[in-house]
Amino acid sequence: MAAIVYQTSKKTGVTYAYESVSFWDKKKKQSRAKRKLIGRIDPETKQIVPTKKRKSISSDGKAKRGVIPITKIARTYYGATYLFDGIAKSIGIADDLKTCFPDSYKQLLSLAYYLILEDKNPLSRFPRWSAMHKHPYGKDIPSQRSSELFASISEEDRQHFFRLQGKRRTEKEYLAYDTTSISSYSKCLKQVRYGMNKDHDPLEQINLALLFGQTSKLPFYYRKLAGNIPDVKTIKKLLADIRTLGYEKVKLVLDRGFYSTDNINDMYKNHLKFLIAGKQSLKIVRDGLNSIRDTMRSWTNYNSVYGLYAQTLPISWSYSQNRPYKKETLKEDRRMYLHIYYSPERALEDEKSLNHLLTSLQDELESNQRNPDHEKQYGKYFITNSTPVRGIKVIAKEEAIAEAKNNYGYFALISNEIKDPIEALEIYRNKDLVEKAFDNLKERLNLRRLAVSSEQSLDGKLFVEFIALIFLSYIKKKMQDKNLLKDYTMHELLDEFDIIECFEIPGQKIQIGEITNRQKDLYAQMGINAPASLQ
Repeated sequence: MAAIVYQTSKKTGVTYAYESVSFWDKKKKQSRAKRKLIGRIDPETKQIVPTKKRKSISSDGKAKRGVIPITKIARTYYGATYLFDGIAKSIGIADDLKTCFPDSYKQLLSLAYYLILEDKNPLSRFPRWSAMHKHPYGKDIPSQRSSELFASISEEDRQHFFRLQGKRRTEKEYLAYDTTSISSYSKCLKQVRYGMNKDHDPLEQINLALLFGQTSKLPFYYRKLAGNIPDVKTIKKLLADIRTLGYEKVKLVLDRGFYSTDNINDMYKNHLKFLIAGKQSLKIVRDGLNSIRDTMRSWTNYNSVYGLYAQTLPISWSYSQNRPYKKETLKEDRRMYLHIYYSPERALEDEKSLNHLLTSLQDELESNQRNPDHEKQYGKYFITNSTPVRGIKVIAKEEAIAEAKNNYGYFALISNEIKDPIEALEIYRNKDLVEKAFDNLKERLNLRRLAVSSEQSLDGKLFVEFIALIFLSYIKKKMQDKNLLKDYTMHELLDEFDIIECFEIPGQKIQIGEITNRQKDLYAQMGINAPASLQ
């Protein structure tokens, strides 16, 4: 059933008319709609002014289907954008974007290409880059047009893209989940709040959550949230999103900031497999460590590859689930594995860190320049006496310091699936790819501090940044797999491709400039076939 839907751009004030066709999605078992832009509303007549369709004209003057022919002679850079075209096709980004954004997917790809190649440059520089590069859209995207494009990216279309990308990931891989903070000067964004800034920036912030496949090493879900939301509070929403997006048999890798009894119970309730770091202060970790401390550093527990000792304890989790519909609380034991590790190298680092901390705390106490954030640590490690005559006297709590020393070098991981401690360690250490992805977003993609003034612009820009991050993650994985990082940085590798030119003449096949054998080999190592004319 077709209907006309009207939508006004908050940026320009122009009202557009869309043809909306409803249909029944058999897989999702819900009603959905497809929209097609048919024109804009004339402010005086209130009539729909049809949008102009671009047509390709053949030699006989008739319109024909297919790629728009070249209308002018152009020499542009093509090597890097050709690589991105190949990646987009290989991992399904191009198809998924075209499905979700049929009218704007080329613009989205072009903006993502620009963000990757012109790292740290604002979008206002896109016209210059566009004139020098062959890219999917093939034309300039002015600042006003990019703002409109960002505003047109709906939450429904974004979620559709996440679903399509998620289906392309293997169900057997663990998914690393983490959050980061992004600082902002803006006072117009609703979710900008003061919180625990992970870059130690004194500004207000929003938080960004990211879900990453550990085998594919590609991101396929993100969500922004208020800057004052702690990590531990985000798991319930993550689990709800996983159900909504239709992901099944999910396995999560989480750091210790996400640990809570409620979160563990929720993951059991949703039948998810998980691997999570545990703090030494947790009772199950303390009890487990105390039970094996004397035998931990035996030769049979030593792993020469990682240079540490590892041991696993099967334990039970006291699962609890409130069931209001039955007016009862279900309680039962669930299987769990506690992996405990001792690293001599980490023990030395822990000792240095504690000594530095104790020295800093003592100096603050003796100078009477107490830091409100350190009050708990003051009380844990020191007794402070103050008299008018003797001044401030600081006495160390030797028992507390000795207990801390007793735990140097130990750390723990908890899982409801992985039985082997080394396998658990390897999976957990791969989680750092999320932190590296955050670094790419903040540094290379210029997202350390937000420079947008509206919610629509923020949502749209984050989505394009996310698309760019998928490309960067793919390239980084290939560089690691092919041992290219010893010879190239990411920037150097892309520069190697970006110097390759193409020459376009109306009515003729595109001509590709010279290419070296090394460049051909790099295309192959990226998993992309070089253009036929280069071979």
